[in-house]
Amino acid sequence: MTTTDGIGNAKPSQGRKTVRPSPVLTIGCLLLSLTAAGLVAVTVGAAGIPLHRVPAALGFWAVEQTDALLARDQLVLWSIRIPRILAAATVGGLLATSGAIMQGLFRNPLADPALVGVSSGGAFAAAGAIVLVDSSYGEAVRFMQNALLPLAAFLGSLATTLILYGIASRAGRTSIAIFLLAGLAIAAIANAGLGLLVFVADDRQLRDITFWLLGSLSGATWSKTATIAPVLAVGLIACLWIGRGLDVLVLGESEAFHSGINVERLKRVSIVLISAMTGVAVAVCGVVGFIGIVVPHLLRLVIGPGHRLLLPASALLGAILVVGADTLARTIVAPAEMPIGILTAAIGAPFFLAILLRQRGLTGL
Repeated sequence: MTTTDGIGNAKPSQGRKTVRPSPVLTIGCLLLSLTAAGLVAVTVGAAGIPLHRVPAALGFWAVEQTDALLARDQLVLWSIRIPRILAAATVGGLLATSGAIMQGLFRNPLADPALVGVSSGGAFAAAGAIVLVDSSYGEAVRFMQNALLPLAAFLGSLATTLILYGIASRAGRTSIAIFLLAGLAIAAIANAGLGLLVFVADDRQLRDITFWLLGSLSGATWSKTATIAPVLAVGLIACLWIGRGLDVLVLGESEAFHSGINVERLKRVSIVLISAMTGVAVAVCGVVGFIGIVVPHLLRLVIGPGHRLLLPASALLGAILVVGADTLARTIVAPAEMPIGILTAAIGAPFFLAILLRQRGLTGL
């Protein structure tokens, strides 16, 4: 016989004891898997670099002479591949951690940052920047078009968050239900604006918008990675503080309050973390779906619902999945590149349907 926990996951009855892996073993296995995924990503691609040439290209040992092949390996690794792998790992950590926080905050395993419209707001702003730069009105900012797109996406996500927080907050209290419903409405408005931009865009603008909406890490650079990495670091540090609060919040807001948790502050911090993490991820790679749903739910089945382990584990598993998906995206149709959002949707959508069917079975519907 099974029961369900506060966010809809099945758990064994009191008569059965579930053996969970230790936190050290869990984090260690995830770190080893991430290292392996990174090594594979370093060696494969349109310009393949065998593993035995990687140490020399990285400068781990000196070579007697510098040939054209070594120079090419160094250029590919340091200018293209390594910053892209680091960006992929950071984006995966951001999306997965924000999804885990949101599921704990809403006490629902089907919650996802895309539901509150943050991704849609960033995508709308990014599409607007693409159309603006190519128009006669954008001549003054055309010189900074490479930096304008991620900046517009981040500002769009930030503006969406501020609007939602203003709607959902009243007299110092934030309603999670209103926040979610308002997010759905804002997402619909942003998608309508996005559709209008697609309608007025020319062929080249339409191709750029489509590629952005499908997600890609082809524009990853050292500067972009350095910009988003501190957000993930701050988010993980904050997760150490909110982990216990999210665990108690599963019992309900009233129970959490009587347990000594400042529920309103917990909700505010969680909302800011979700929005910031999702916003900067969208700003770098566009819209990449289902990472925020798949990763936390999968980990809950293995390590349990405790957020103090779930949140850092989600960051690591999200990094592994996005690094792997990006490696496949740039090799499966090489020398061309497949948008990473296609791969994550192809894997995540069936998993999402499986979650829905499982929830239907648990609730008896």
